[in-house]
Amino acid sequence: MAEYEIYFKESVEKDFRAIPKKNLRKIIRRIEALSKDPRPLGHEKLTGQERYRVRQGLYRIIYSIQDEELTIWVVKVGHRKEVYR
Repeated sequence: MAEYEIYFKESVEKDFRAIPKKNLRKIIRRIEALSKDPRPLGHEKLTGQERYRVRQGLYRIIYSIQDEELTIWVVKVGHRKEVYR
């Protein structure tokens, strides 16, 4: 299976600044793993959207998948209480 390229929406940089470094490292590893398997065990499709969610501890990673282009766009990363605002 081909690997997907991962891209980040510009606002994700701001999301990263609010996350403690030890948690951020785990989140980055989780995002990198999406390149090999964009629909890992535990992923959920968001209702009414073409976006998905995976959890990393108390944090959520929201992303979209473009299978034809083999790309993933990370659109939001945040604490579970803040990510859907």
